[in-house]
Amino acid sequence: MGELRLEELSAGTIVAVNNMSLKPGQEEFLSPVSYGIAATVVNPQTSWQRVVLDDDEVVGFVSANFDPEFPQSHFQSVLWRINVDAGEQGRGVGRFAVEKLIDEARGRGMDHVSVIYEAGEGGPEAFFERVGFTVVGETEYGEVVAEIRL
Repeated sequence: MGELRLEELSAGTIVAVNNMSLKPGQEEFLSPVSYGIAATVVNPQTSWQRVVLDDDEVVGFVSANFDPEFPQSHFQSVLWRINVDAGEQGRGVGRFAVEKLIDEARGRGMDHVSVIYEAGEGGPEAFFERVGFTVVGETEYGEVVAEIRL
């Protein structure tokens, strides 16, 4: 693995993000990437979307939203999605993306980062626990709410 870095999502990287592959079974836990990218159009002031590059190759995508005025605290600083290409999983790409997201949240004066996900075999729960998220509740739809306190 070369040197990882973040870059803002752009017209030049969006195709690579859309073409990232998943491991079998992961697709049931993720909506299409285009849904996450659409958040930039809907909330351009609060949306934060970055690609993870290994040298010049797109190997990951992270999307978050920062809105300290949102009434529900778990939506004030939230990781909406993280994708790591199937061939790159297990190499620290996701951890790197979460660390950079935490840096961004701190820089914006946030006191936590939340994530909301569906639990299930093959789901993201083990990854989120490994990078420091702690379960704090669930949504009205039964999704898990976890957070990292900053």
